[in-house]
Amino acid sequence: MTISQFVFAPEEPAHDAEIEEINAEAFGPGRFTRAAQRIREGGPHDRGLSFVALSGTNVIASVRQTPVKAGEGRALLLGPLAVRPAWKNIGIGRRLMAMALDAAKKTGWPAVVLVGDEPYYGPLGFNRMPRGQISLPGPVDPNRVLAHEIEPGAVARLTGMLDHEERAKG
Repeated sequence: MTISQFVFAPEEPAHDAEIEEINAEAFGPGRFTRAAQRIREGGPHDRGLSFVALSGTNVIASVRQTPVKAGEGRALLLGPLAVRPAWKNIGIGRRLMAMALDAAKKTGWPAVVLVGDEPYYGPLGFNRMPRGQISLPGPVDPNRVLAHEIEPGAVARLTGMLDHEERAKG
């Protein structure tokens, strides 16, 4: 099986049910209590910056991006990123990540933030954020708060509580 066998496309509303199944399979019921999920509950993700991988007509992987704000900084919160088990370890997640980062850059987002494992995301251009620079609404291992800077100085402007951009406006 090679990555060229799959279709990569922008997320559409018709994909929602399958994406929910994939996330349930990957992260279980505990996903609703995670700090990043609490941020996502503040408003919608950006479908134009979120992508799926298809095998035929079936969604087998997805990545979403949600607009966030902290202090004077704006960014996208990347995630969840999930691939169905039968299709892991062939590069689908990395391809979706590359698409998401490219879309963020092309649409003028200054940075992308995520909560994840540095050994996986580091080679994709993510670095650990300085400890205590931002906080999330719930416990998070600070070593897992990573950022990909697109615009120089963008990560330094992210300070304080990270929240959905919609909720932060209110």
